[in-house]
Amino acid sequence: MKVLFIGGTGVISSACSELAISRGIDLYHLNRGKNETRPTEGVKTIISDIRNIEQTKKAIENHHFDAVVDWIAFEPEHIKQDIELFSGKTNQFVFISSASIYQTPPETLPVTEDTMLDNPFWEYSRNKIACEDLLRDAYRKSGFPYTIVRPSHTYDKTSIPITGGYTTLHRMKQGLPVIVHGDGTSIWTITHHKDFAVGLVGLLGNPKAINEAYHITNDEWLPWNQIYQLFAKELQVEPLLVHVPSKIIATYNKEIGDGLLGDKTHSMIFDNSKIKSIVPDFNAKIPFSEGVKEIVRWYEEDETRQNLDKDFNDLTERILQDYKWL
Repeated sequence: MKVLFIGGTGVISSACSELAISRGIDLYHLNRGKNETRPTEGVKTIISDIRNIEQTKKAIENHHFDAVVDWIAFEPEHIKQDIELFSGKTNQFVFISSASIYQTPPETLPVTEDTMLDNPFWEYSRNKIACEDLLRDAYRKSGFPYTIVRPSHTYDKTSIPITGGYTTLHRMKQGLPVIVHGDGTSIWTITHHKDFAVGLVGLLGNPKAINEAYHITNDEWLPWNQIYQLFAKELQVEPLLVHVPSKIIATYNKEIGDGLLGDKTHSMIFDNSKIKSIVPDFNAKIPFSEGVKEIVRWYEEDETRQNLDKDFNDLTERILQDYKWL
């Protein structure tokens, strides 16, 4: 099977690349060839800027793919370009959407693929919904063979899935207070990228997946307080957690606020029955308690990875001072 990843070197796509190669897939990456953070042995690279449509047409003119996965389409215009580029060039086009497009907050849990798509808080999510709408319209009009995949919060050893990243861990290590949105009791789902890869790769080349959408997430549900406490336990410190309402945090920083109000504030539990029905070997096996160990070990073994964000640290101090938590 010949497969093209547009991108292919990110947190999620790197694990999918490794698994695809291990299963004998003839894998190509289309990118600008500038990201060497997560190289995958055995991948063939097509050098092109996907946003340069004429350059990309020329780069793929002698190729036909069993499946194409676009990891870096975020706006409707990106999908319009994809449809133009890959109509007649692939048997399956896979769009990486987002589980944040589901109704926020959800009226019922667990969320299924049939849950209403509606996120009034986050433009990122609304753009993903518009991208999905374009693909459905293209299928109705011309039979463009799409599959939609909706990851939720997916991580690898390099990505710290709490606001502030390593700066927050550093504050914990220094015995400083860290901010947790809300009261820390909302439920969250965090998925290891190697678990996600089993679901994604299992969809490639499957004709039953055409004109369908799937979310691929862990079945483990954790309150945010426990997520922070797991990091503190691995760092061997006692965390000082300060709870601040998401709406207040949003008044200080719109980008962080949009991500909280549009995604992380509300409990999200997913029913993975649909992906399991078509990819029987998908069964997320890596608990976050193990993922935390990978993350902390990766950062602690090399000081050059321990980058601190002064702006975020200053923001934290300002919110703590104004919120008068002491």
